[in-house]
Amino acid sequence: FAYNSNTGFMWEEAYEVIANANVIINTDLSTLEGDLAYGEHLQGGAMILRALAHYDLLRVYGQQHAEGGNLGVPIITEFKGEDLYPSRNTIDEVKAAIYDDLETAFDMMDSSYDTSSIFVSKFVAKALEARVAVYFGDWDRAVSASEAVIGSGMYSIIGADDFVSSWASDGGSNVIFELAYSDADNQGSNALSYIYRYPGDAPNGYGDLQVVSTVIDLFEEDDVRIDILGYQDEGARLRNIGKYPDTAVGADNIPLFRYEEVILNYAEALLETGGDALTQLNLITSNRGATPYVSATKENILLERRKELMFEGFRFDDMMRTGQDVPYWNTTETLLGTQTYPNNLFAYPIPLGELNANSNMEPNEGY
Repeated sequence: FAYNSNTGFMWEEAYEVIANANVIINTDLSTLEGDLAYGEHLQGGAMILRALAHYDLLRVYGQQHAEGGNLGVPIITEFKGEDLYPSRNTIDEVKAAIYDDLETAFDMMDSSYDTSSIFVSKFVAKALEARVAVYFGDWDRAVSASEAVIGSGMYSIIGADDFVSSWASDGGSNVIFELAYSDADNQGSNALSYIYRYPGDAPNGYGDLQVVSTVIDLFEEDDVRIDILGYQDEGARLRNIGKYPDTAVGADNIPLFRYEEVILNYAEALLETGGDALTQLNLITSNRGATPYVSATKENILLERRKELMFEGFRFDDMMRTGQDVPYWNTTETLLGTQTYPNNLFAYPIPLGELNANSNMEPNEGY
């Protein structure tokens, strides 16, 4: 079950994002011409991307769900700085650096420059801050960050009638930030959709990710989110059909931050701090054709996150932050076993190439 430490997975790509962000962040704007306030706004956006990359690295490689250990990942704030062989910072140090970047970025940015969801905007800082705060259980921070996004009045939950079709269009009132793709990119089999679709069936894919058949039972009949799912392989395989639907060229934009996630983050943070979580939770159900909850509990908030954010990369992190064991199946849905929490396998191995090149880099246990 161990990951292959020969693969770099996302390590190199994330640090490439950080390197490029650092070039922008550390540029002396006084040496440039033009709208310097806009330049500062762009630097704030780069700071948000640096925070996002450090967060993604931390949740994948950090030891917060392993059997002991407090190592995170190296915090890099300079492009080709003096320390070419950085050591791993602690989990708390990385988290603090993420929060610091997001707070600084928010103060630097001017929302009047935010005209498109394909660019990093001011309130992405607060949406990401809420996400990180929920992941680490910093509930007061999660409340205040969520309220900043909600109070901006710039976003709204997409309605039930438009939910499924919204995945085939770009932008939308619920999209805070999305990765832009177009027909010209012509991603083909590199499109995100390909990992979900079954090979040989239209829409064709290579189908590495299969949905466990009981997942469809999470949804009520009138819940519009059930239409995200569909069957392929002559009805034998349940698949994601509705999210990222373009398998021809992969021209769908990919939302990284949706307003619905902010609302669910807010609901959970309110539950943990004694606020009115139920009202926020039912903002989601009322826009999905689902029965409203009569009470807000940790269990039904996590269930609603599972239904709303399915196929968007949150389920594993939700299981980790709530200390859940992880069952695993084969392609015929035979339960093969369970990885118990905590577990050294829940931290991805530091790439061998990094360990070989950097004598200060410490590996994760078990690799």
